[in-house]
Amino acid sequence: MNLHVRYEGDDDPKKCTARKLARFDLAELHRSNRATPYGVVLNPHAEQALSPADADATNLVALDCSWETAEAAMFEMAGEHRALPFLVAANPVNYGRPFKLTTVEALAAALCILGERDHAEEILAKFTWGETFLTMNEEPLRRYSECADSSEVVAVQDDYLADDEE
Repeated sequence: MNLHVRYEGDDDPKKCTARKLARFDLAELHRSNRATPYGVVLNPHAEQALSPADADATNLVALDCSWETAEAAMFEMAGEHRALPFLVAANPVNYGRPFKLTTVEALAAALCILGERDHAEEILAKFTWGETFLTMNEEPLRRYSECADSSEVVAVQDDYLADDEE
């Protein structure tokens, strides 16, 4: 699976996980929607959840920008838009917060769900907290990767959200 990032450059460059992936040739950064290849686009506002049914894609695309600009930028990107299910961040800025993943966490989660855990471990290995992300989310990532389609992923997610409310 080829990793691509639509890069806005509006976050702190020293904390940018997408830039670090690019430095190690683990992902390719793109400065415009036109330059970004067609693929599965990780979009928190998508109506369909990412599932193993999306595993036949060759390109996985994440958007690296501030949360304030994400929604507008996402709708302009070509591709199959998919939302990641419930997961908890392990990065130092948003540790323990659900859905507040860095770009590398989002890409790694998607890779796990799509059956490419080794690839996920490879990209997370560049971050001191990378293994923690996989450990904290081990059960949900395993369960999501065993689903057949988006509706099953949403059902598993609903279990976690119901547990979280109790």
